[in-house]
Amino acid sequence: MRDAPVGSVAGDEAGQDTGGAADGDAAQGRPATPRALPPLARGPVFAIAGAVGAVLLATSGRIGYFGDELYFLAAGRFHLDWGYADQPWLLPLLARGMDTVLPGSVVGLRLPALLVTVLGVVLTALIARELGGGRRAQALAAGAYAISPQLLGSGHLLATSTIDPFCWTLTTWLVVRWVRTREDRLLLAAGLVTAVAMQGKFLIFFFWVALGIVVLIAGPRELLRRPALWDGAVGTVLATLPTLFWQARNGWPYLDMQEVVAEQVNRFLGGPIAFVPLALLFAGLLVGAFLASHGLWQLLRDPGLAPYRFLGWTVLLVTVIFVVTVGRYYYVAGLYGLLFAASAVRIERVQPARWWRWVPTWPVYALSAVLAVVLALPVRPVSSVTTTDFVASGSLGWPQVADTVAAAHRDLPPPVRRDAVVVTESYWQASALEIYGPERGLPSVYSPERGYWYTGRPESGTEDVLFVGSDPGYLTRYFGEVRRVATVRLDAKPDNVNQGVPVWHCRSPRQPWPQLWDALRRM
Repeated sequence: MRDAPVGSVAGDEAGQDTGGAADGDAAQGRPATPRALPPLARGPVFAIAGAVGAVLLATSGRIGYFGDELYFLAAGRFHLDWGYADQPWLLPLLARGMDTVLPGSVVGLRLPALLVTVLGVVLTALIARELGGGRRAQALAAGAYAISPQLLGSGHLLATSTIDPFCWTLTTWLVVRWVRTREDRLLLAAGLVTAVAMQGKFLIFFFWVALGIVVLIAGPRELLRRPALWDGAVGTVLATLPTLFWQARNGWPYLDMQEVVAEQVNRFLGGPIAFVPLALLFAGLLVGAFLASHGLWQLLRDPGLAPYRFLGWTVLLVTVIFVVTVGRYYYVAGLYGLLFAASAVRIERVQPARWWRWVPTWPVYALSAVLAVVLALPVRPVSSVTTTDFVASGSLGWPQVADTVAAAHRDLPPPVRRDAVVVTESYWQASALEIYGPERGLPSVYSPERGYWYTGRPESGTEDVLFVGSDPGYLTRYFGEVRRVATVRLDAKPDNVNQGVPVWHCRSPRQPWPQLWDALRRM
């Protein structure tokens, strides 16, 4: 027998709690008829979304391209393919498209990031509305999304960590809406969104694995019997096959990247034990951390949210998966919207306990917003930037790097300059030199790091290399002669990504280039 749609879960007067689920399937809390939705709080929700868009637009042109943005741009312009060592094809293609429409525009490249962040604010309000939230709940949820440092900061950049949370949020809204309406076209739409997400990152696969396990154990099992769900899954697999074929043809380098991520998490982010604290911290100082924790608790225990309990368990299982696999804390950022919405709905219905009643208030939201802008966006003077502001530092000085390398190239003797190539330590440096190098007369650029290793190597017989980055102790293992010929100097503090980067003239490779390139490869 077909499960009935869910009914009212938040029809109480403000400050009251029914203490139980509506009539229907006791296990799932489903009544016999669908409930009407509260009106969309267009005024406050669109005002919050508009404010986010305005802040992101105002800061999007500061400093310059971030290193990963240069990578996407260079991959899209010069190395467009079905896959890369560290990602599928969506971001390079998107970067190429935006650069074609608005050539050389940092602001233009970042417009998709701005758009999905603004839409994420609205989607979070829509999730709250689906859960039965009225005007206040929708505004609280949208506001929490807007001032999350992780989500606001990622909206500043075109990055996989920007597109992926939006896709998760959209997928979550579609699933939540399906619970209420049982409209199977929503499951098909969720499959299409998943297919898009899989072309940017593979992480959403774990969301569906976790959801499937939870639903199989605790229900609603009706979800797994819907053909539309499996039609969407087939579409996702078909859309992802080209990337999977690329990975298989190149020895599955994406699996190597997971070792790199684990090493970086252990070295820089405190290891798996810090995953949950960091996820809560970047959900939002004051507001976001409270609402995320409270929202998960309500999904797991509030009788009014019983039909959506499986999503609470899904959040827990996804978190466990990423902790065990040593993922980055922001892998769960796409679940913030659901948690904010669940918390906001409960806050609207039942006044919070006195000890934290001050949290969901507009003065606290305003303070959290200021903190989020200062911490997540490049609003400080460039002269004060250091690597502690990783995005700003990673966006500073790329044209100067190209200028320095071009000057070193011009200073080479003409016979040497004619056949010399550029090799860089990092894929960021290679990307910058491919973008800025042609107008400065630079020769072909290569890098043995990550995706760039697969784009090609210097031709056999190449004797002279301008190597950007690294140190002589490392380089003398691979070249007979190593001489420093230039150093990048920025009008910035010493502690910056591109400050003091050396340029070396390396000669006489110790091995033929095919073997040397294999030896230099690094993820």
